[in-house]
Amino acid sequence: MNLTLTKPLVFFDLETTGINIAKDRIVEIAILKLHPDGHKESYVQRVNPIVKIPREAAEIHGITNEMVLNEPTFKEIAPKVNELLKGCDLAGFNSNRFDIPLLAEEMLRAGVDFTMKNRVSIDVQTIYHKKEQRNLSAGYKFYCDKDLEDAHSAEADTQATYEILNAQVAMYEDLEKTVSALSEYSNHKKRADFAGFILYDHDEDEIFSFGKYKGRKVTEVLDENPGYFAWIQNADFPLYTKKVLTEIKLRGFNT
Repeated sequence: MNLTLTKPLVFFDLETTGINIAKDRIVEIAILKLHPDGHKESYVQRVNPIVKIPREAAEIHGITNEMVLNEPTFKEIAPKVNELLKGCDLAGFNSNRFDIPLLAEEMLRAGVDFTMKNRVSIDVQTIYHKKEQRNLSAGYKFYCDKDLEDAHSAEADTQATYEILNAQVAMYEDLEKTVSALSEYSNHKKRADFAGFILYDHDEDEIFSFGKYKGRKVTEVLDENPGYFAWIQNADFPLYTKKVLTEIKLRGFNT
């Protein structure tokens, strides 16, 4: 194993009803948990999303409404998923922008207080794009000299993502093998929330990345316009964004 781990690293992939982080649902989750001593745990589960799977989504991942009819809901498997992720760093392919934010939404809907505090994430796609500028299937062929069979199956994509990261660390001598270094390299702007509505500035203060207050410090905006908090809480923003904003607001009461 080329990776240097100080705690377990969970590779995971989601198949979903769509790409809207705030609204879409998981229809399959695959987890590959890599321990520092090298042994692995796997977990694959199809999920009944309780909503209809659009034809366009089913054509991509091959999972239809009939196939998940008798599967558990995400709320039913959330405790199991949470236990597998406990005390672990995370890794995936485009996971910082999609899989982690959507997973967080599902966890919060299920009543699990999911957080990224005390853990980091590696986005293998970002490393790949910085180094080679291609997609997952091409990356698997380039780094592992294998054809990706059953692409868009969560289990196949998860295994391929693990193998690519392992090969990337072996190929690029300038890449450090630690999870913290790979996490820093595979991230773009530093985000306070998963969806990128709240970022950190050079002073490590939270700033809004959108709208009329783009670039403004969150604490200043909330002091200047208290109603902006209520507007975001009632608007169609991801639950995790609302959670982060609430934490910032409450933090102001304790200072």
